[in-house]
Amino acid sequence: MPVLKLPIGDIVPVKFTPFLFRSNFFASPHQNPIKLLKVAADAKNLKFGRIVHAHLIITNHSHGDCKVNQLNSLINLYVKCDEVSIARQMFDSMPRRNVISWSTLMAGYMQNGSPLEVFELLKKMVVKDNILPNEYVIATVISSCDSQMYIEGKQCHGYVFKSGLELHQYVKNTLIQMYSKCSDVRAAMQILYTVPGYDIFCYNLVMSELLQHTHTGEAVEVLKLMISEGIEWNNATFVTIFRLCASLKDIKLGKQVHAQMLKSDIDYDVYIGSSLIDMYGKCGNVSSGRAFFDQLQSRNVVSWTSIMAAYFQNGFFEEALDLFSKMEVDHIPPNEYTLAVLLNSAAGLSALSLGDQLHARAEKSGLKANVIVGNALIIMYSKSGDILAARCVFSNMMCCDTITWNAVITGHSHHGLGAVALSMFQDMLATRERPNYVTFIGVLSACAHLSRVDEGFYYFNHLMKQFGIVPGLEHYTCIVGLLSRSGRLDEAEKFMASNQINWDVVSWRTLLNACYVHRNYDKGKQIAENLLQLEPKDVGTYILLSNMHARVRRWDGVVKIRKLMRERNVKKEPGVSWLEIRNVAHVFTSEDIKHPESNLIYDKVKDLLSKIRPLGYVPDIASVLHDIEDEQKVDNLSYHSEKLAIAYGLMKTPSGAPIRVIKNLRMCDDCHTAVKLISKVANRFIIVRDANRFHHFQDGFCSCGDYW
Repeated sequence: MPVLKLPIGDIVPVKFTPFLFRSNFFASPHQNPIKLLKVAADAKNLKFGRIVHAHLIITNHSHGDCKVNQLNSLINLYVKCDEVSIARQMFDSMPRRNVISWSTLMAGYMQNGSPLEVFELLKKMVVKDNILPNEYVIATVISSCDSQMYIEGKQCHGYVFKSGLELHQYVKNTLIQMYSKCSDVRAAMQILYTVPGYDIFCYNLVMSELLQHTHTGEAVEVLKLMISEGIEWNNATFVTIFRLCASLKDIKLGKQVHAQMLKSDIDYDVYIGSSLIDMYGKCGNVSSGRAFFDQLQSRNVVSWTSIMAAYFQNGFFEEALDLFSKMEVDHIPPNEYTLAVLLNSAAGLSALSLGDQLHARAEKSGLKANVIVGNALIIMYSKSGDILAARCVFSNMMCCDTITWNAVITGHSHHGLGAVALSMFQDMLATRERPNYVTFIGVLSACAHLSRVDEGFYYFNHLMKQFGIVPGLEHYTCIVGLLSRSGRLDEAEKFMASNQINWDVVSWRTLLNACYVHRNYDKGKQIAENLLQLEPKDVGTYILLSNMHARVRRWDGVVKIRKLMRERNVKKEPGVSWLEIRNVAHVFTSEDIKHPESNLIYDKVKDLLSKIRPLGYVPDIASVLHDIEDEQKVDNLSYHSEKLAIAYGLMKTPSGAPIRVIKNLRMCDDCHTAVKLISKVANRFIIVRDANRFHHFQDGFCSCGDYW
């Protein structure tokens, strides 16, 4: 008799209900053990399933061997209740098995994330029991194949082709899903185009998988094929196509799909609504997304988060944060995605105090341990100027993903802490976390900051290739920065000439800035002229070119540049700096007298400048307008916005507290020199984020190494 006993150690005391064991209860055709086991399995009621199992043990002692279908039902019970090891014990003890026995256990291993066990069972089924797989078995095996079992998946496809099982709908679906999952788009598309007869489930599946792996072009082709077939769309179809429109940023197509949805009989749910809002947000049409959101009869956390994300993605950070307060009025608690959007919005505003409040909210709600929230916290602290807090969050995270590592590596790199960034990259490799495209932007930027040319080229030419990452414009620009910072300007220019890619303004300005720092003004003038042909209204180029002329006292060149700016209606944005003190943002413009304490602030600036002059500070008036007196030039420099902000910070913050200032433009040379010395005489840690990077000033030095 087959072993029907419950495995030792798995029997638990249960309260037996006497009527269950009346003979007429199990004898009834509506209450036979197989049906009861199915009910228990579907409900995942292990306790009740064990009662039925116990009954079978008792009755089989008096009524003979248990039948194969009863044993299969028991295997199904334990599989559905996540007790695969028990199911395997029963399976192994069966004297006779059929195809259902094998397929049921395979499905259990597949759901348990054990694809190798699934494939091993297939081989044993064919070799040991001489049973050929049917369409259900083969679909289960193919479904379990991922990128690690791509070869096995192709072998199954070969069997499917020879046996004719390819014509079964669910076999076709699983084949397409397997190839899409393994990024073999060509194979997936070939099946779609060569094997006839697909349902809407298959089209939804293949489009979703293609979008998941960023194959948007192929997803468009599938959409065209689906339209030509005239297949009726369901809710999942609209969700997927809105995702496609969002990926393409195709607002015209998105509106057409929206109109199609309104004409159809679809009862759109929160998922359709959220995907539609997301589509409008990613296509830059927040107002349409908001209009649809306002029409929703019922809203949940998903729809609220979608509209917040739409505002955030389009730079409306304050509006996104304002929506959160309205969401709380509706008594809808945030989830991890909501907090991530809010933290990223706070990062966009460099609102550190607000970020701290959201951090506390994450702590109280128990969401801080979520990796999505942890990643957003790292990004928020990095962009708000508190890289130490970002590193603390990273150190306390229980689990990390690639985004976590990217956030902490690029954060340290952007703060000028290249050595720390590269050390963390080595830690990432040691944990076997696979770096991606974004990782190497941070790594190459760190190499550029440290002038590690050979190391940078090793990562660019060898390690990226080893991980299958094709360099993009950002990586090429990092190499230009790497060569430029090291003073190898000719090599940087040759590198740009030898790589025929579409160099953008950032790439050329990287080289132009290096010409300014390394005092190679002739080459800088040539680069600037090329850059202005590419982008005639790039104000940063005009300013750098004007400063180059001023450095060598070519005043006619300065006049020419400023005349050209007027003719082309290019205006220099006024310098603005701001800092937060006790949750209040204080904004300063150059020579600002609007602040209620401006007289005290000016006195503080004068006091600071008088203290740093003995340390060698001399106002750098070279780049100031040449047609005013030198005394006026000094006054203009003395009251630049960042000097006013730092002076106010020193007045209003406790001794020893760091001062964090945000500036909209590049720091001028004079302010950079002055703030280095102010950090020394005031004994303060001063962080300034300008348009290019973070500057960490401490004890008379800056983290940028005077290159920015």
